Amino acid sequence: MKKYIVVAMVFFCVGVVRTAAQSGNTGFDKKVNFSQYKTYKWVPIKDAQQLDELTAEQLMGTLEVALAKKGLAKAKSDTADLYIGYQINSAKGSHLNQYNIGGSYGSAAGATSASGGASTTTVHSGQLTLLMYDAATKQLVWHSTVSNAIDADAKPDKKQRHMDAAVNKLLKEYPPKT
Repeated sequence: MKKYIVVAMVFFCVGVVRTAAQSGNTGFDKKVNFSQYKTYKWVPIKDAQQLDELTAEQLMGTLEVALAKKGLAKAKSDTADLYIGYQINSAKGSHLNQYNIGGSYGSAAGATSASGGASTTTVHSGQLTLLMYDAATKQLVWHSTVSNAIDADAKPDKKQRHMDAAVNKLLKEYPPKT
């Protein structure tokens, strides 16, 4: 009888425990020579769900360190080789937005400001997608997605380790092998 109780408890615990596994996928334009890209500029993704301000800053810092390790430098001016944007999708929604290429290039091309009446949803965890656009052609050249990228419930040090692992997975295939 004890054996059945133990087995039942194991199945119950397995069902209750949230898995922290991160899976991902990457896609890129096979005609593009990625060695030509040296600089990038952050751009907002129109109508994308937003992270809270502190988590967004933490993510941007983590991404900037990882991008530097990949040979990409943040542009000091508005001129850059790549436009890079990210978005997070909560577990409830999987709709993927893209950078709005049309329109004029101000501080952020195609971005909708909060004063412009755009509504955004703040999320605290979910799937993270990084999108890279060729600045000259304004075409998507690379994207990567990793699930369970941010652990909103974790303590700060564990949250950072979790984010580091997600960003490493996100950029694992960059630059793509030719």
